[in-house]
Amino acid sequence: MSKQSFNELIKGETPVLVDFYAEWCGPCQGMKPVLDSLSKNVGDKVKIIKIDIDKNLAAAQAYKVMGVPTFVLFKEGIILWKQAGVHSEKQLKDIFIEKGVL
Repeated sequence: MSKQSFNELIKGETPVLVDFYAEWCGPCQGMKPVLDSLSKNVGDKVKIIKIDIDKNLAAAQAYKVMGVPTFVLFKEGIILWKQAGVHSEKQLKDIFIEKGVL
């Protein structure tokens, strides 16, 4: 994903949950089924994208990603929420509700 298309995506009206991950990260791999299920359940209300920090170091540095997985929720270019660590689907849904994106 090019930087421009990433920037356009996070500045859109549709909220975007970005999963900063790494291929070598076990907990990151464990989040895949959670994010797949979440994506099916929220449909087009929230876009979920994955950014490999090893392939997109500039993006990881720009958003001060210090560990993986790190999740960042954007809407119209604004960070609504950011947190590192493993989360359940319910926790992520609750954050979407709390931040008014669902």
